[in-house]
Amino acid sequence: MGDLVTARLVLHPMTVSEAERVVAGESDGSARWAPGYPTDGDVFAARRFLGTCANTGDPQPFGNYEIRRREDGLAIGGLGFHGPADENGSLTIGYGLIPSARGRGYASEALRGLLLFARAGGITCVKGDADHDNLASQHVMTAAGMRAAGQDERVRYFETAWTDRTTNTDRRS
Repeated sequence: MGDLVTARLVLHPMTVSEAERVVAGESDGSARWAPGYPTDGDVFAARRFLGTCANTGDPQPFGNYEIRRREDGLAIGGLGFHGPADENGSLTIGYGLIPSARGRGYASEALRGLLLFARAGGITCVKGDADHDNLASQHVMTAAGMRAAGQDERVRYFETAWTDRTTNTDRRS
């Protein structure tokens, strides 16, 4: 599977060896990481990805992606799916950026790109959540076209769903 490209970003599907390097915090020299990458969230996601690969095989195309800036190729964060689609074609998503890359619209752009890809791949619904005090993450999901779908004492839930079963193959944001 190849990279997904948006206006300013490259969403690179993570491989097992790349995830192992993220967990170890060691770039192999070919991967270019911006200062601050990987974050604790990137390491957590890479560990979950490695566990999935070990238990059920590589989940691509619905696995983890490294977010890279097109202008310099540097990894600035990650996003991905928390597991395979359920019986209804629904997935859950997560994302994060290094602090120096936040506030520039990168997370919303990356999420829009991955939502378009999921829809084109036959996914019927993508869900996400954010803590009540994480207004920035709530804004990212809203800016990417997700809508509020409820809340509990800890988090607000968001989702986007497609009922027309028409796929959109335009992968640019």
